[in-house]
Amino acid sequence: MSLPKDIKLLPEHVANQIAAGEVVQRPASVVKELMENAVDAGATQITLVLKGAGKTLIQVIDNGSGMTPENVSLCFARHATSKISTAEDLFALSTKGFRGEAMASIAAIAHVTLKTKTQAAAEGIECIIEGSEVVAQSPCVMQPGTVVSVKNLFYNIPARRNFLKGDHVELKHCIEEFQRVALAHPQIGFKMIHQDNDLFHFTPANVRQRIAAVLGGKANERLVPVEENTEIVDISGFVLKPEFAKKSRGDQYFFVNDRFIRSAYLNHAISAAFEGMIRPGLHPGYVLFLKVDPAAIDINIHPTKTEVKFEEEQSIYAVLRACVKHSLGQFNIMPLLDFERDSSMDPHYSLQGQTPKVPQIEVDADFNPFASGGYRPKQDSGSWSSLYVGLQAEEPGHSLEVESQEVTGTLFEEDAQESDQITVQIQNKFIVTTIKQGLIVVHQNFAHQRIIYERLLRTATLQEPASQQKLFAQHIELNTLQALCVAQLEEALLSIGFDFELEQNTLALKAIPAGLSEDQAEKVVLAVLDDQMNDRPNEGFSSLDILARSLAAKMAIKSGQKLTVPEQRDLINELFACKEPDRSPNQRRTFITLDTQDLEQKFN
Repeated sequence: MSLPKDIKLLPEHVANQIAAGEVVQRPASVVKELMENAVDAGATQITLVLKGAGKTLIQVIDNGSGMTPENVSLCFARHATSKISTAEDLFALSTKGFRGEAMASIAAIAHVTLKTKTQAAAEGIECIIEGSEVVAQSPCVMQPGTVVSVKNLFYNIPARRNFLKGDHVELKHCIEEFQRVALAHPQIGFKMIHQDNDLFHFTPANVRQRIAAVLGGKANERLVPVEENTEIVDISGFVLKPEFAKKSRGDQYFFVNDRFIRSAYLNHAISAAFEGMIRPGLHPGYVLFLKVDPAAIDINIHPTKTEVKFEEEQSIYAVLRACVKHSLGQFNIMPLLDFERDSSMDPHYSLQGQTPKVPQIEVDADFNPFASGGYRPKQDSGSWSSLYVGLQAEEPGHSLEVESQEVTGTLFEEDAQESDQITVQIQNKFIVTTIKQGLIVVHQNFAHQRIIYERLLRTATLQEPASQQKLFAQHIELNTLQALCVAQLEEALLSIGFDFELEQNTLALKAIPAGLSEDQAEKVVLAVLDDQMNDRPNEGFSSLDILARSLAAKMAIKSGQKLTVPEQRDLINELFACKEPDRSPNQRRTFITLDTQDLEQKFN
């Protein structure tokens, strides 16, 4: 191996900045490290203060054990830690941080002020660090505990700072980290303040109360307890009922020895337990705590310590899947299965739901099998065709009909003569009609999404929004993230027809967009907010555009919904009156065409 230049040691401040990139990726990374340090310090009350979504200020205040002046000077040194002293300690970890990298990494890329005081000390000590350099250290007056203030994150690495997202995105990540620590330690009180506004205030509680407080709304009613104790793992916590499964993975929390982790393998175990109870594409919610022997796991495989390697991974998978499935069945969530039933004896789907008729048995008294002339049926016994009486097509439930009725007149002209141009709905999902060159097949859900999407944008930009005023305001309970999302989208919501008041975490709907059913208003609003929080693509889309696409997906007619012939016609007419009829708002094809040549080739 040949090298073009001599090898040189990197300057310490450059090495620290490179190391910081592994640990500190965004403000939320700092939030996680500082809050976990406060937990390790034995704090019973922890407060997080943010400004500018953490880009301007991250401050964590705790009432923990504090540090002595000697420890303060070592706190920001790389690989300086109070958690381990020998290599064997790595296999018996019960604390959060242990590698001694976090504080050194944070100090390398921000302005840090540390104030700390032990219970026994007469006064505290204040230490100011900029770019890994101690600028000042002096005594200070404060209560026992620690206050760490991190200002101007990435001030000396402009390229990294430019990669940070908008405040709403960074704040969302900070809230996620805050909630994860709060869920793992319900016995500790937590408070979060952003721009001088209280976002969260969790008092010490039990696990169920803390989960309900974090998830918000009516989460307590949705929880199903899970508990199982084995030799390899102890499992406790809750799963959300199947009807509350979501398209996003937002409400999924695994904690191993009170440490938040991500595990696609264990998540698959939960999904397998819910199999058959939720629609494909939806994800179950859960908050589960696993207790495992520290010697049987490796948590040092990723800089952020969110990935864990289990020694008995397959056994834990089996236990987790079985106990979740058992809990769902125990609380009558899972449908009962009768394994003794022979499915081949089930009636045909077309006969289900009908009252069976008692068969009539007729006996021929004149029958004599020993008669010389053989058996001769009575003259009035009818022919073999009588066996089919009762199964004629005119009886309800037995007819084979095209779901859309026969159409008279053309598709677009109400007063035209009867012609070949008709509409047919197939599987309550596609609408087929004729064109000059052949056939056109329209996807009713994607087509209706395009129609609603353009209607909402047109309403918002060209005219006064069309609203349905409600006689009484409809109140919807939100969690803090949802309430923040409503505040951010206020202008866009008002422009498309919503009228509301938001007081703390309660949304009072006074008007809804025309075309939205009042019965579906709460479900649609919550689903739209969930989309906004979890599926927001990037800064290139306006809030109005994102909201319109999300709302169109919720308001559109669904696949499986039967349409009358006039409804089929109206849908096609409205689709081709759109500016971009060929694509849904999410760029799915709304229709395909089959010309005559394509059809002829199918018969070769």
